[in-house]
Amino acid sequence: MEQSILYKSIVTGLAAGVAAGLFGVGGGIVIVPILIYWFGMTQHAANGTSLVALLMPVGGFAVWNYHKSGKISGEQIQLGLFIGVGIAVGAYLGSQIAIGVNQVVLRKFFSVFLAIVAIKLWFQK
Repeated sequence: MEQSILYKSIVTGLAAGVAAGLFGVGGGIVIVPILIYWFGMTQHAANGTSLVALLMPVGGFAVWNYHKSGKISGEQIQLGLFIGVGIAVGAYLGSQIAIGVNQVVLRKFFSVFLAIVAIKLWFQK
């Protein structure tokens, strides 16, 4: 795997981990849009790669179906696993931040975050 792809995958995992620690979210809200915009993946590939990163023990059969149908490749599975490493570190960091933030402020940040993601996805071509 290229070093730039490895770097991007770890940064993606960190972003998802911080969001998970701050807001209790990650895969569909953080990883999927990043995989679409930053990695240029299709929705199917992004969904499957996100499943690898977040749900492999629970979503193993779903990942297998994405892979078996040709929607994700072995490289995308590897990418998802590297994202998972970043999630572990990022979730710890995000939770440390969230603990010190007032719950009203945290909820407002989360609302703005969701609105930005929704607008970006709405206008995606």
